[in-house]
Amino acid sequence: MNRPNIVLIMTDQQRADWTAESGFPLDTMPFLDGLMGGGTRFRRAYTTSPLCVPARISLLTGRYPSAHRVRQNSAARHVLRGADLVDVLRDAGYALHLAGKTHFYREQADFDTFAAPYWHDRGPDGAATPEQARFERWLAELDHSVGHEPTPFPVECQFPYRIVDGAIDAIERTPADRPFFTWLSFPEPHNPYQVPEPYFSLFDPGEMPERLTGPEGAARKGGTYAWLRELIEEKRPGYDAEWRRYRANYCGMLRLIDDQLRRFFTHLRETGRDTDTLVFFVADHGDYAGDYGLQRKGAGMAECLMRIPFAVAGPGVRPLANDTDFVSLADLLPTICDALDTEIPPGVQGRSLWPLLTGAQYPAEEFATGYGERGFGGLSYGVDERPPLHFPYEGRTFDELNTVTQAGTTVMLRRAQWKLLLDERGTGELYDLEADPAELDNRYDDPALAEIRAALTTDLARWMIRVRDDLPEAAYTLKRAPHNWHAPGGR
Repeated sequence: MNRPNIVLIMTDQQRADWTAESGFPLDTMPFLDGLMGGGTRFRRAYTTSPLCVPARISLLTGRYPSAHRVRQNSAARHVLRGADLVDVLRDAGYALHLAGKTHFYREQADFDTFAAPYWHDRGPDGAATPEQARFERWLAELDHSVGHEPTPFPVECQFPYRIVDGAIDAIERTPADRPFFTWLSFPEPHNPYQVPEPYFSLFDPGEMPERLTGPEGAARKGGTYAWLRELIEEKRPGYDAEWRRYRANYCGMLRLIDDQLRRFFTHLRETGRDTDTLVFFVADHGDYAGDYGLQRKGAGMAECLMRIPFAVAGPGVRPLANDTDFVSLADLLPTICDALDTEIPPGVQGRSLWPLLTGAQYPAEEFATGYGERGFGGLSYGVDERPPLHFPYEGRTFDELNTVTQAGTTVMLRRAQWKLLLDERGTGELYDLEADPAELDNRYDDPALAEIRAALTTDLARWMIRVRDDLPEAAYTLKRAPHNWHAPGGR
């Protein structure tokens, strides 16, 4: 068959609701909105886990963290998997290009070109010009905080610009008769929240939309929300006063990415490489962006962290804003397998979205619920505990992903407007997101919702059975469902 080119755009820590196309009042990514507007946009897309490495490994393997076993950012080397996205595309004859952030187990030798790895304050070793190296030192000194002045370096030093340079160079070196897979993996809009002109002044802090809830939300939520809020306040007293500047920088970073995507796709069009190209756009997870008086991520499974942008455009994909079906980052690999008419590898738990993208029939119940996981195991810490961390309690430096915020295990179930959370201690949370989008009114013990809670708990149990690992393969023959669909009528 004729293989389409594939471009995977991945941002880091981008909320699903911060572009005009998704309903945000400011126009942060006009080019990307237009590009993906010709395809399918999933309004109910979720990460498998609200932190980088587990989510990215779910994208690669199509497996949930409880199966691939990477439940914290420092554990990528412990992955358990079968064939992954790189294997599938290599076997299908693709030239494989990566430009940008890695934060997974694959390495340079696994790709034909590797303009990587980019982190949040440095680029690939030995690849920077003297000015770019000065910029990276400046980024490190910013210590993942919020820039209050325009970044004193030009756009050409910013990582999205350099990543697009690497991707363009890779495509230019790919023979015209060979399909390519290009992964544009941007470290932004992840902290540090900085941006040069004209982006710094493009969005006025005074025009930032109001927060869903401020620090009072963290206090009301308690637990790790309150613990993390107190930790940051100890280290950076009064930090929450900068939330409008923080949001303005975040918007500016999105527009900077958008302009570089425009440059990349302009090159594809000018070289004739855009006509048979599937484009996927996802993020690994979201960002508080000031909600709950918090920055970055770390505590809980709030919608601002769990929901992600997920859109697909290209040949055969219908234009649609799908606001009904729950889809997952784990669904990307089996979707690509279906698009290429190749077998979904054993051990993959995600479901193909290709029939949804092309207008074929599919069972509604298959996508009526969504599921996610959080935590590296053991027991959760109490709000007053201060165990040893991988950074000192003293000083300004902190990592919101740490022993306390990531301890324990929590699983999430979504159906309709309902959200159910359950942790290893048996603590439950139940929210009506239509009435309570900030998730402040826990109705788990509300007698009026007893039947709803029971039905959602059954849904959650089914998902927890579903993500039990089929690997390793042995003597018995595994029965596979078409498209990895389990619901009745999944053909």
